[in-house]
Amino acid sequence: MNYFGKAALRGSTSLCAAAVLAAGVYAAPAFAQDAVDEPACVDADNDGQCDTLSNADGSSATSGAIVVTGSRLRSRDGFNTPDPIQVITREETTQAGFNSPAEVLQSAAFTNGQAQINNSYGGFVVNGGPGVNTLSLRGLGPTRTLILLNGRRVAPAGSRGSVGSADLNVLPSAMIERIEVLNGGASSIYGSDAIAGVVNIITRNQFSGLYLEAQQNVPQAGAGISGRYSTVLGYNGDRFNVAASLEYYNRTAFKFRDADFTQCQTQNRPTGAGADINSGSYIDPRTGQPKCYTTGTTGESGTSINLIGTPNLSASTVALGAGVPAGYNSTCNRFRPNPAAGGALPGYECVGGGSGATALSVNIRDTFPQSLLNNDLVSPARIYTGFFQAGYELQALGDAELYTEVLVNRRKSSQLQSRQFTIDYPFGSPLIPTGLRFPTAFLGPQATNPGVSVGVRVFADYGNYENRQTVDYVKGLAGLRGNLPMDWEYDLYVAKAWSDSDYTTDLILTDRLNQSLDVVASGSGFACRNTGRGCVAAPALTPAVVGGQYPSDWFNFVVQPVTGHTAFREETAAMFLNGPLFALPGGDIQLGVGAEYRKSSIDDTPSIESQTGNLYNFTGSGLTRGSDSVWEIFGEAELPILRDLPFAYNLSITGSARYTNYKSYGGQTTYKVGGIFQPIREISLRGSYGTSYRAPALFEQFLGATSGFQSSASDPCNNLTTAASNPIRIANCAADGIPNGGLGFSATSSIRVLQRGGAESGLGAETSRNWTAGLVVQPNLGSFGRLSLSADYWNILVENGVSQLGFGTILQQCYDDPDFRAESICGLVVREKTAPYQLTVTTGYVNISTARASGWDFNARWELPVGPGKFRLNADVTKFDDRFTQTLPTDAVRDNIGTLNNPEWSGTFAANYSIGRVDLRYGVDWLSSTYSDADYLGVTQAVRDTYILEAPDYFLHQASVRWKGDNFSFTVGVRNLFDTTPPYISSGFYNRVGNAPLYNGFDYLGRTYFANISTKIK
Repeated sequence: MNYFGKAALRGSTSLCAAAVLAAGVYAAPAFAQDAVDEPACVDADNDGQCDTLSNADGSSATSGAIVVTGSRLRSRDGFNTPDPIQVITREETTQAGFNSPAEVLQSAAFTNGQAQINNSYGGFVVNGGPGVNTLSLRGLGPTRTLILLNGRRVAPAGSRGSVGSADLNVLPSAMIERIEVLNGGASSIYGSDAIAGVVNIITRNQFSGLYLEAQQNVPQAGAGISGRYSTVLGYNGDRFNVAASLEYYNRTAFKFRDADFTQCQTQNRPTGAGADINSGSYIDPRTGQPKCYTTGTTGESGTSINLIGTPNLSASTVALGAGVPAGYNSTCNRFRPNPAAGGALPGYECVGGGSGATALSVNIRDTFPQSLLNNDLVSPARIYTGFFQAGYELQALGDAELYTEVLVNRRKSSQLQSRQFTIDYPFGSPLIPTGLRFPTAFLGPQATNPGVSVGVRVFADYGNYENRQTVDYVKGLAGLRGNLPMDWEYDLYVAKAWSDSDYTTDLILTDRLNQSLDVVASGSGFACRNTGRGCVAAPALTPAVVGGQYPSDWFNFVVQPVTGHTAFREETAAMFLNGPLFALPGGDIQLGVGAEYRKSSIDDTPSIESQTGNLYNFTGSGLTRGSDSVWEIFGEAELPILRDLPFAYNLSITGSARYTNYKSYGGQTTYKVGGIFQPIREISLRGSYGTSYRAPALFEQFLGATSGFQSSASDPCNNLTTAASNPIRIANCAADGIPNGGLGFSATSSIRVLQRGGAESGLGAETSRNWTAGLVVQPNLGSFGRLSLSADYWNILVENGVSQLGFGTILQQCYDDPDFRAESICGLVVREKTAPYQLTVTTGYVNISTARASGWDFNARWELPVGPGKFRLNADVTKFDDRFTQTLPTDAVRDNIGTLNNPEWSGTFAANYSIGRVDLRYGVDWLSSTYSDADYLGVTQAVRDTYILEAPDYFLHQASVRWKGDNFSFTVGVRNLFDTTPPYISSGFYNRVGNAPLYNGFDYLGRTYFANISTKIK
């Protein structure tokens, strides 16, 4: 469909000229095809839209289609473009069992096996906030992938301060006719963000009648059920057309307890299991089995519970818990309630303490709260979407059409997670029983309660807490398009998008907790010294409290709902003119010129508790507020050099250029050239070279100071051994005031990490270069059907990339530098001069990184008659040659491809057999095996041998059958036919979900049954 002018639509023989370009379920390539006469529309699913093109004899016709993606010129033949374009149709997404646009776009076919942010990231901090679904092409990140709706940008949506990418949840599934993907840079056509590729969502056009559809996906586990119910209503008059859709999508939670691989997370190491208390899959001494939910390293989700921290006590004077070696002669400072325990601390047994070689493993302690099994593996959501589009022919202004689109969306989502509750009973507090009142404090004053030393610390299970979001998204546009003299066209429009989100979490407030712990005796109990705000005194320290049993009135006093609000706005005004210039031997030169203005703003206002750092052991955030604007001029031309000559069946060249000027950083020019050459009809050579850019997202410029905490073990002065081991670091630690330069120093305070935006430091745009080269072969097989093969090489290089220096990199660069505080990077590090010598590290966005990705796309399609029906086979395979991101020039360049979660090969295969009204489909998704070597992990091979960090080749199978009546369609099928589970890996280096990698390429839901029913009422 030419969305920048009407002439192409008026000139086509039917609406089918803008319909489905390929029959492949995932990524049928836009191959060069022969022209056919008068293609006829086939409305396969009775929805009033063309699902395939058919010739008069019933054969498939895929030429003559007009593709928007990758060009703004009218009548562009999508099968003769310099860049490969992938297309997926509505009918085939239904047969594959997808139940939302996010599922389609995040599937292996579109993402080439690269990780995506989906509904399994509820417990992680992600850009766009919890519940968001984004798309990253070529593994280069969602901010480098541009999402379009009918050729126009989908503005970012989400919650919290880091909103910068389109949320796939806002897309109007009921109105989608097809999806087109250009895997390559296109900033000279579309502007910022089109570095890794462009995804264009095409809606139904000229729809007439009433269409009803419902789909239900039900995992065999009985959880994570998703349902989608929609209606589309349209009418076409003599001078106007109007269509509207309403839909409701609901997904229930799929929890850790609903999957086998998340019910008992272990260290999962092949050697050293139970050999000693510090290595292997730790064996729980009380059960004799590998311990569920261990804690202490990356990928382990356990947390210490049922535990108190005390001053050091001699191990020879207290009861020793199960797992503590008999005769243990070091100190103990971690104890678990045990009514039968005697010794110097009756009612409590030692489960930890000591330092260095005599330290006890944390896994002796209780680390598996049952609340972990309530965590959402796939989080629930309810999504409401409405879409309206209309056009009215003015019969004036060049036979102009006035058109409009309105998209309205609401997402109500939530994520249930668990956490630890540490309660610091003040030294000398009457809440501490006599037997636990020690002559010295357990810890000195902490940041959460300045000036008050800790007598006893309780490590308890908080239980579950919930994040919840309501995200409202509205986009409206109005435009005018028509004809000009000399067969030119014009299109101009204005648009505005609103995204508003309220996000709430029930959290412990530091000031309320401290107020409740500051008590005086009152009758037989205690009362708050400060009775304001209806203060409820904290409970006395008892084994019940250590076990996570709290008085409800006190818990409700210290835990409060904390709500923030995010607003994102984007305004656009654009105009475009296009038409022919003069004739070349191959046809008329087509030229397009245009201009665009965009203004965007972000305003994230966290709760006042978050802004003031009053969230107990939880990340705080500052205000994120800012705006930016841009004006652009651009042009595009297509030159058909030769046509229908011997050894020059087709030779054409395309070119485009854009000048951009951002208010924030100034001007930028991008360009792209490409061409296609067909020496004969059956062979096409194509390629392109261009530059692209990405303007810094608003959150990258204006992110308010966001605080978080990292483990004290990352303190570069922690546990330094000998002066000869690292003399520079020891000298620098001494210069920072740490006694003995850190020798014998054990850091006890978490590292506070502050993040901020980069506008003040002159953050600028990323730039990129990309090129492609490909071959398309379409031999004439006669009675053996139609065969199309293509191979395309692609290469993307991003320079001046926007990135954050990791807190660990900053600390290492600072403390290992002989000049130490003379270096500017040390200005990002602040250390307190008195015990506990807490570190604060500030990091922001800067233009420092380099990223590269390259590889091959292979596509094949074969269609032939078999018996009374037709057989279709589609195969789409991607091979990555390399992909890396280098933050600093001094960083080692390590190719990520082939490592865990970065498969070298990925493929999708689909076979269809259609006979009469029935269409049978069988599909396979494939991810090649992955591994992590010692060099990549930065460890010795001996250490590497104690971990399982490989994933074998991974296959997911689907099968479905579809029956199509005159006004009715019914599809049933199964996804993950063989109930394939994700591979298990060891903890230590990668985030995991249970025992599996955190990676959207693996199916967590298991075997899932689906059914889709639709009907058309004319």
